[in-house]
Amino acid sequence: MLTGRLTSGKRRAANRNRTAARNCAAHSCSMDGPLDKPHLFSQQDMTQGEIHSLGCGTAAVFSTRCPGKESVNEDAAALVPFGDDAAVLMVADGLGGHMAGERASRLAIEKVRDAVQNITKNGAELRDAILNGIETANATVAELSGDAATTLAVVEIQGPLVRPYHVGDSVILLVGNRGKIKLQTISHSPVAYAVEAGWLDEQEAMHHEERHLISNIIGSPGMRIEIGPSLKMAPRDTLVVASDGLADNLHVHEIVERVRKGPLRQASNRIAQDALQRMHAPTPDHPSKADDLTFIAYRLKR
Repeated sequence: MLTGRLTSGKRRAANRNRTAARNCAAHSCSMDGPLDKPHLFSQQDMTQGEIHSLGCGTAAVFSTRCPGKESVNEDAAALVPFGDDAAVLMVADGLGGHMAGERASRLAIEKVRDAVQNITKNGAELRDAILNGIETANATVAELSGDAATTLAVVEIQGPLVRPYHVGDSVILLVGNRGKIKLQTISHSPVAYAVEAGWLDEQEAMHHEERHLISNIIGSPGMRIEIGPSLKMAPRDTLVVASDGLADNLHVHEIVERVRKGPLRQASNRIAQDALQRMHAPTPDHPSKADDLTFIAYRLKR
């Protein structure tokens, strides 16, 4: 497990606070009514998304259980503020059924949240706290009885800079206002790797019989954390963190087209409604898989 010890924690914290203030000022960050403590979403059955001010941006959150499902929503999500301009976004998609998936996803979110909240006590960097939290989540979920496991997608936000971390097939996308995909994580699955290698196209992968086989999960001895590059968000970019309930019902280009423009609330409601419509009324021409649906859409304030 990473420790991330600092030679001078107080000096680094002071520098981080000064940098945060400069970043917020440079990006016209309005601090009116920010989320001042972590907000965890578990067992949600929303009909409309929620909007929260977070750091230098605004986050729209939507989470609902699979249509017609009698058991609880096994997805979980969280918004975790960190100082004035930093935050952590998380989405977990529980596996195992019979409440095991719900326990696994919630525990994974809670362990990363706790690690971030404890960061000032041990002088660690935010990056190290996230990694430690994921490692702790893996060990904790592995101790659950049955086949409990979960995917986990985490994004670290520091002013306009974002860095993705993921385990499994939950989705992280960074999209420009004109539709350019600036970041797209690769799911940890044989089918996704085949697409990346050029052996399958997106259409073939969407309908592949082994699409939902996952090769990397929280709760496994062989769990690995994939860390992406640190990227700078432009003022009109949109960041999306989602469970596979979104990617199984909308092609990537459809998600991009819906979130890249318009007010954030409107854009997030549009992708939620369209994904649920695909689940309710499948057609041969479009992807459709009934599943729990959870996503966070985030933009910088302008």
